[in-house]
Amino acid sequence: MPDLDPGPLLEVLEHARELGLLGRGPFARQLEHARDLARGIGTFDGRMLDLGSGSGLPGLVLFEVWPAATGVLLDAQRRRCDFLQRAVATLDLGDRVEVRCGRAEVLARDPDLRTTFDLVVARSFGPPAVTAECAVGFLRGGGELVVTEPPESDAVVRWDVTGLAELGLAPAVSIRKGETGAVRLRLEGAVEERWPRRDGVPAKRPLW
Repeated sequence: MPDLDPGPLLEVLEHARELGLLGRGPFARQLEHARDLARGIGTFDGRMLDLGSGSGLPGLVLFEVWPAATGVLLDAQRRRCDFLQRAVATLDLGDRVEVRCGRAEVLARDPDLRTTFDLVVARSFGPPAVTAECAVGFLRGGGELVVTEPPESDAVVRWDVTGLAELGLAPAVSIRKGETGAVRLRLEGAVEERWPRRDGVPAKRPLW
């Protein structure tokens, strides 16, 4: 794990808090959670999507930790997207990180984004069924979805094997580094054209 200058990241997180995009809590711990997630995933130099990026955690930290990674920070709210654009500029990530604003169910149909990512990460995006369905359209065959989990949760139980299989995802595997827990799900083969369903449907009629 490379040594990072925390100054610019702390500046970004302070701005996120001023805008109400980030809750209370020590910045150092929030950065360490993101770095622990990177340790749990391992070395990565492919194309990554941060789903529902919001305040930029963990996406901005992951892009800093993985200097060869490229990809997209995605969020549905214009205010958050504007913040993320400024954060990318502050951290000098503009040559390899793009911000896209819109609903995941819609952008997963964009030819520039559909099935083009080796890794999708999500933190507090939604319930497991919603997160899995909204993410799967972005993954190329063999790609992985990694979702952070609350410390008290029984992570694997929350991810229904039958529902995941319908999406083409393998059963969830727990990963943990330090106090940070997550699940890792691999897309087996190519995603079916029917996923995700139209905007709003994954939340209204979840698969499990």
